[in-house]
Amino acid sequence: MAQSMTPDYTPQELMVVCAAREIHDGEVVFVGMRLPLLAFALAKRTHAPGAIGLFENGLVRDAPSSELLLTMGDAPNIAGAEWATRTGALMGLLAQGFANLGFVGGAEVDRFGNLNTSYIGAHAHPAVKLPGSGGGADIASLAGRLAIILAHEKKRFPEHVSYITSPGYGDGGDWRERVGLPRGGPAAVITTLAVLGFTADTHEMELRSWHPGGSAEDVRANTGWDLRVAPDARETPPPTADELRIIRECDPQGFWTR
Repeated sequence: MAQSMTPDYTPQELMVVCAAREIHDGEVVFVGMRLPLLAFALAKRTHAPGAIGLFENGLVRDAPSSELLLTMGDAPNIAGAEWATRTGALMGLLAQGFANLGFVGGAEVDRFGNLNTSYIGAHAHPAVKLPGSGGGADIASLAGRLAIILAHEKKRFPEHVSYITSPGYGDGGDWRERVGLPRGGPAAVITTLAVLGFTADTHEMELRSWHPGGSAEDVRANTGWDLRVAPDARETPPPTADELRIIRECDPQGFWTR
């Protein structure tokens, strides 16, 4: 049964914490926009001080920007960068396998972690036109593993996406190997309701944890197929006071987290 107590943090702050927990010390991380910017900063100031951030516009940073970023190209992100180059050079690092983890978002994600950021509806006359791939398909294809971040609504979690912009595990099993993707695949889907992962054999999405105040039933009811629940599924550990302090120091006005 859902708890009635209102937490002292927002869903977005919890998502930042969950995303930061996906970053391991010493890893090279393709950071991405919005919440991953804060997740990278949080991980660097807590459990992963040796992580390195790659930014799609051609920046490599050992230390997060000292100011809140609204876009990757903001001046504070360029100042102090270890390397300021071009997008092509960063994609070259990705293709060579240097990125351990990549963050992406999307409008839809399906049972096997395929992402849609292209359109909703029939190809000839789509009901909704979305922004497209950007670097999402490259990150999903070439990073060592992928973390997906999006709001959890039933319409965003169809059994099959309208269009595969960024590949997950295709139709499951050994699909990535069969189509020539040498590594990677989704490792986590972080949402406003839960953290989901993928089974080792079929690569089907499964519930790993539901956020405080919710339940496994809530998550399953907001998913467009019969979502599996991992045998060890549990409640998501809430943010610590220190994690919340760091997030709020990085985003004092709550631009990304309110």
